[in-house]
Amino acid sequence: MADSMPIRAKLFILLTVGLGTAILGTALFHWQSADLLRFSCYLIIASAAATMKVRLPGIDSNMSAHFLFLLLGVVELSLPETIVMGCISAMTQSLWRSARRPQAIKLIFNFFMTVNAVTASYFAYHKMGGMLQHSMALMLLAAVSVYFICNMMPVSVVVALTEHKPLSTIFTECYFWSFPYYLIGASLVGFISFLNRYIGWQSSLMVLPVVYGIFRSYRLYLERLEEETRRVGVEKQHVEAEKRHVEEVSELHVRTIEALALAIDAKDHTTHKHLHRVRTYAMEIARELGLTQSEIDALRAAALLHDIGKLAVPDHIINKPGRLTPEEFDKMKIHPVVGAEILEKVAFPYPVAPIVRSHHEKWNGSGYPDGLKGEEIPICARILSVVDCFDAMATDRQYRKALPLEGVIKEIVGEAGVSYDPKIVEILRRRYLELERLALSSLAEGQELANPVPYKVERGDSPAAGFESSAAPRPGGHSDFLASIASAQQEAQTLFELGQGLGSSLSLDETLSLVSVKLRKLIPHDAFVTFVLKGDTLVPEFVSGDNFRVFSSLAIPMGEGLCGWVAENVKPIVNGNPMVEPGYADDPKRTVDLRSALAIPLEGVNGLVGVLALYQTEADAFAKDHVRVLQAITSKVALSIENALKFRLAENSATTDFLTGLPNARSLFMHLDQELARCKREHSTVAVMVCDLNGFKQINDSYGHLEGDKTLKIFARLLREVCREYDYVARMGGDEFVLIIPNITPEAVKEKAKLLNALAQQAGQQVCGKDILSLSLGATFYPQDGVDAERLLAEADRKMYSVKQQHHAQTETGFAVIPIPDSPHQASVQ
Repeated sequence: MADSMPIRAKLFILLTVGLGTAILGTALFHWQSADLLRFSCYLIIASAAATMKVRLPGIDSNMSAHFLFLLLGVVELSLPETIVMGCISAMTQSLWRSARRPQAIKLIFNFFMTVNAVTASYFAYHKMGGMLQHSMALMLLAAVSVYFICNMMPVSVVVALTEHKPLSTIFTECYFWSFPYYLIGASLVGFISFLNRYIGWQSSLMVLPVVYGIFRSYRLYLERLEEETRRVGVEKQHVEAEKRHVEEVSELHVRTIEALALAIDAKDHTTHKHLHRVRTYAMEIARELGLTQSEIDALRAAALLHDIGKLAVPDHIINKPGRLTPEEFDKMKIHPVVGAEILEKVAFPYPVAPIVRSHHEKWNGSGYPDGLKGEEIPICARILSVVDCFDAMATDRQYRKALPLEGVIKEIVGEAGVSYDPKIVEILRRRYLELERLALSSLAEGQELANPVPYKVERGDSPAAGFESSAAPRPGGHSDFLASIASAQQEAQTLFELGQGLGSSLSLDETLSLVSVKLRKLIPHDAFVTFVLKGDTLVPEFVSGDNFRVFSSLAIPMGEGLCGWVAENVKPIVNGNPMVEPGYADDPKRTVDLRSALAIPLEGVNGLVGVLALYQTEADAFAKDHVRVLQAITSKVALSIENALKFRLAENSATTDFLTGLPNARSLFMHLDQELARCKREHSTVAVMVCDLNGFKQINDSYGHLEGDKTLKIFARLLREVCREYDYVARMGGDEFVLIIPNITPEAVKEKAKLLNALAQQAGQQVCGKDILSLSLGATFYPQDGVDAERLLAEADRKMYSVKQQHHAQTETGFAVIPIPDSPHQASVQ
């Protein structure tokens, strides 16, 4: 509070405290007391009276009864005694049973303000006695008036400066009303002083119970006053609330309709003016038909709210630019039912929900959701059906451009007696140009809208946008509109997250894992498998859920089983039998029997990529709505798989020798670094063997490079066959190969060299039919020959070339093994 207090208020407080400090110091310096017992008794009863306090209305302050005894001290005690009594009682009043701890600045201000007030009152009583001819009544009146002003005015000044209010207003409203009680207190002090003259000062002690009684009665009076004020305030608020309630009830339906109509408009961006035009057309036709006011009001509301059920339809269906699939149309058809159930929760005084529910029924009974026909359809729903279709065809939609009004009315007239009530069609045919001008003029004038778990609906043929050829919708569903709306929002959010995630990774495993996790929120399943087409076979690329090992081992030829049929025909299968998958039923490793499958083809830019399959343990667990959800993402999934496969191929080609399929030099260095790090941790050894084919150039020169490439492929295959699973074979380049063999001894290297030489001879014989190849080999060991990849490879390569030079110097053709000495530093083989 002190921080927010104006400078002027702080200066005033500082002035008050300074004056009080000077007075208090002077009084204590000249301390005198004629009767300490009387002083002590007066101090005690003044402190007790200070606890009898009442809150002042309209301000954060209070008043107590201790001023009676301060006034008695002014009459009978010395100034220092009265000041001390005033200070102690003032502190008691501030601290006794305070709702919250008083601020230090308030305590200090109240303390020294009391010092000043007592001093001023004391001088007013004693110094003005002569002027007032020692009249007891006048002297007490002067003392109490000065005390009241000096006690109340400083507080008023601080409040006025802090709250920026007029001083007179603060003083009169918050404090001046209490002045009569000070006068009563002065009268009581005069009576006590009179008794003290004849009985003794002890009689003043008897007044404390009287003061307490007065305090209690005054406090009860204030409480009743506050209660009365509160009651009047509550009654006033109640009257105002009743008034507001009446006003709100009178506007309830208008505001409800406007809010819901705005929700529809926000949901479907293509119907910006649709609601306004439909309302205008419908109202005019209803008036010409002579409908009652209640029916007209109901039609007005329904015209604005007939599409509120689209809250339960995902945005990607509502705003789809192309034709709807049958599954998507099934989802769209729930909106009249959802809309009716929403509006049933609103206490309209006229029947709005039946109109909304039936506005897609047709005159011949082929509409949805209930198949009503003729006069069974509510008259307002028949009106709404005609004008809704008229406006839909006359405005631009995602799937087509607007038709001219003449063409639209021709289409509507052609459906009279089939889809629409002929009587209503005739009115529209006569007046459509007039109604169009009326709608446009009211829209130009800026008139506002003044009044405005998934369903499965089987009836109805095709949406206005048309749909792709497929099987008929399957019956089923339930009717919780809140769950349906929540499901639509969850679907939209999940598909949005999938769309973002599919483009953020080139890892095939990460991509398919994301699809599996996100789809589980929309389509419950026990197993998820993504098959990728390789040649004419579907190979499982990603598997999660039940029977992981079984699905991971499948290889499904095109046209066989569920997924093979889906891949060959490029059509989905719903609730197929997983047991027909080739190899699934015969595998003893199955942990559970899956009884239903949903498989859908994945078509990419270059054709079929694979098949996405979901499996469940329950029979007939999947619905056509699940197919619709998958169809919304399959193109993106297929594109992501294509990109991931291309990235994998590029990544593999960067580390794989294209000719032999062995790791290339880049991959060799990365693997050798890893192997050396492992050896360092485990304190083990590893051998690096560099090989070169002697006579390979002769094959290229004599038989051609194609035969040379064939020789390298054969030798690479033979190398992989004779090496252990954890040995590493790479092609360094040309006819050089490198083997990284952990935990091998020099003696074992000599045996390995003989075997490798035999393989080289075998490769030459297969291609050329004679012994034309041999092998030169140099070997190094970690850590004896080096501790890094470059040093080991360079030393092994040097030793290999040394052996190769010896080979050329030999006059005898064949293969000779130079014995490897005990020290592996000099290991080399020819």
